[in-house]
Amino acid sequence: MSTIGATLMWIAIGIVGLFVLLWFFPITLWFQALISGVRINLIQLVLMRWRKVPPSTIVMAMVTGTKAGLHLDVNALEAHYLAKGNVGKVVNALISADKANIPLDFKMAAAIDLAGRDVFEAVQMSVNPKVINTPPVSAVAKDGIQLIAKARVTVRASIKQLVGGAGEETVLARVGEGIVSSIGSAESHKAVLENPDFISKVVLEKGLDSGTAFEILSIDIADIDVGKNIGAVLQMDQANADKNIAQARAEERRAMAVAEEQEMKAKAQEARAKVILAEAEIPLAMAEAFRKGNLGIMDYYRMKNIQADTDMREQIAK
Repeated sequence: MSTIGATLMWIAIGIVGLFVLLWFFPITLWFQALISGVRINLIQLVLMRWRKVPPSTIVMAMVTGTKAGLHLDVNALEAHYLAKGNVGKVVNALISADKANIPLDFKMAAAIDLAGRDVFEAVQMSVNPKVINTPPVSAVAKDGIQLIAKARVTVRASIKQLVGGAGEETVLARVGEGIVSSIGSAESHKAVLENPDFISKVVLEKGLDSGTAFEILSIDIADIDVGKNIGAVLQMDQANADKNIAQARAEERRAMAVAEEQEMKAKAQEARAKVILAEAEIPLAMAEAFRKGNLGIMDYYRMKNIQADTDMREQIAK
């Protein structure tokens, strides 16, 4: 029994060792590459393990590229993987570009991939242009009518400008700006509605794709809706503002009139007080006239009769 157990243990150790040996020495991958026409050294595959590069990724990329007629360098693929690049997408992009007769080398494809762009999608967009729908763009013509336009922008990826070129957001922003400028320069909104191609021509002539990663092929106005009468709204707002200003000025004048009236009343009260003070001095003056002999008793009674007659006339007049 001990002999059988030892034999089984050695068999298990041998199987484990064989798996470890095959993992460090990927003979299967090496043989697959060999029969596919890819010349790669087994030692290179072992060193890839030590550099933490999956040999299967590099070998499959080499096989795919070689079968497509490309001449790839193993060291370049490994360096691109170590730089956190996507080796599979780069090789697929090179194959698509080669079949579509688009000039693209490995260095440019790797740079585009490391820049964070999908190089395979970019090649596909170079072959099949992409249609981008703009959000609704509002603009006002010279006659004050608001127009809301939607456009479809057909773009094609520019391989040479993918590194450092602006993205779709910049293209959409520039197209929206061009639509606003075109509608704003129109004399009437009717002219824009009658000829929407006017907007497309004006926008295309501005070269909005400069500095971007795309080439604008066409700009088509998909829909134009009539919005508010902005000119009339502004006139109404101006009229309301003028009315409020006039009301404020009228209120100011009314307040000044009330203040002036109150001031006149105060002056009248002051004058009446002075009259009362003057009338209060009359008896004193009469007494002084009696003492000096300037006023007699008959003069006094005549004055009282005249005063009584005056009071009676005033009562009758009322």
